[in-house]
Amino acid sequence: MLTVALVLVFLWCGILAWRRRNRNKDEPPPLPGALPLIGHIHLLFGNSSQLWDTAKKVCYSSLNAGGVISVNIGPRTTYLVTDPEDCLTIANTCLQKDGFYDFGKPWFGDGLITADVQTWKAHRKLLNPAFNQSILDGFMDVLNEQARRLVKNLEVEVGKGPFDHFAYILLNVLETTCLTVMKVDFSDESLLNSEYVHAAEDMFKCLIERIQKPWLYSDAVFNWSFLKRKQDECLKILHNMSNTVLKKRKAEYLNNKLSKETKDTTKGPKFRPFMDLLLELAIEKGAFNDREIREHVDTILFGGHDTSASVLMYTMLLVGSYPEVQQKIFIELHDVFGDEDRDVTKQDLAQLVYLEAVLKETMRIYPIAPFITRYLDQDVKLRNCTLSKGRTCFLSTYGVHRHSSWGPDVEEFKPERWLDLETLPKCPTAFAGFGMGRRSCIGKTYAFMSMKTTLAHVFRRYRVSGNHLLMISKMDVLLKPVSGQMRK
Repeated sequence: MLTVALVLVFLWCGILAWRRRNRNKDEPPPLPGALPLIGHIHLLFGNSSQLWDTAKKVCYSSLNAGGVISVNIGPRTTYLVTDPEDCLTIANTCLQKDGFYDFGKPWFGDGLITADVQTWKAHRKLLNPAFNQSILDGFMDVLNEQARRLVKNLEVEVGKGPFDHFAYILLNVLETTCLTVMKVDFSDESLLNSEYVHAAEDMFKCLIERIQKPWLYSDAVFNWSFLKRKQDECLKILHNMSNTVLKKRKAEYLNNKLSKETKDTTKGPKFRPFMDLLLELAIEKGAFNDREIREHVDTILFGGHDTSASVLMYTMLLVGSYPEVQQKIFIELHDVFGDEDRDVTKQDLAQLVYLEAVLKETMRIYPIAPFITRYLDQDVKLRNCTLSKGRTCFLSTYGVHRHSSWGPDVEEFKPERWLDLETLPKCPTAFAGFGMGRRSCIGKTYAFMSMKTTLAHVFRRYRVSGNHLLMISKMDVLLKPVSGQMRK
């Protein structure tokens, strides 16, 4: 017993000496509550709801300390940043995603979320045209049809009391994403869709569990774990959808069937699914191989459905919690559509200013990706401190959305703040709903088009009610509800 104690003492002394030697004189203040040897590792323990509660407390600690603190995971020093200007500096200076993103590579490979800097730069440049406005305008028919499908599916819940609307939204947005990304209609494949949704949910549970257990950070240890076997089971389902469709769509492309099917005989925008643009780049220009196509499809499929569905869920719940907000939405919709039940056009979307403000305010209150991590490949000088090269930096979306630059009503759900640009924070990173800096989300415009179209149809048909203060959230990498009940 004495031997063990002496070993621990010497180990702790060694860690302290190592930290002092590697600590610059301009370090940010440490988060209080570090324990001997393990630092703040104990904060990672607990279920996903407890983890989210802890994460919020740490964000407020950072805000109270001036926007930057250091956090120790064992001997490893990391940083948590909640100051918008400092976040922008880091996001644009250090583009390399941290090693935590490598945990997602078995799923996304070198997709835009997880790729190294050089791959990201090359692929982002190639993929940007796939998200230009003329391509996105071609999706409007699909977006309207899917929004009407959701409205129809929700009819069974009318007048029946509280229910979980997230289940309906998640499947609907997955179907919409399949149609726009791959031009494949999975709306009748209820089993396949359900399997994919559950596999994605279980995959995120695997990722967050690995993050919570530092001894599994090493691939050598992780590969022998039960968690690895569970992850592999999820990946079979997740990759099955993209692999199957890729094989089919590539054969059609090579047989020259695709050009006949999508031949444009109208003056309107031509519908072109994302996968076909990837195939064109691959086959005509040799830009991608099959593996890279699948990785981008997996990334866009996830990014297009999971995040948008979550935002829609939170938006409906918040609108149901604030009758005055809901009334203003109804007034705007009536001003634009009158009593007509027609499709939403791209011109209509530009007029739905208050609805967009509601979406943005929802994303501010409930940021779907609460943290972004970057690897510091150089020392980074911030306003009040310097971050050391070689360390992990957590940029807190949740924290910057609670920064004092938003004003004294920062904790309030107030869509009106978005209607006057003079009242908004001047730093562009103060709103980080689609990421921060140069490496932000490529699908921002698509997401707003899809979500505004869906909500325009839903709120023209239904009045909703709920109480977001009763909802319990969890952090499974993304911010998710434990339950998301509302009434219609």
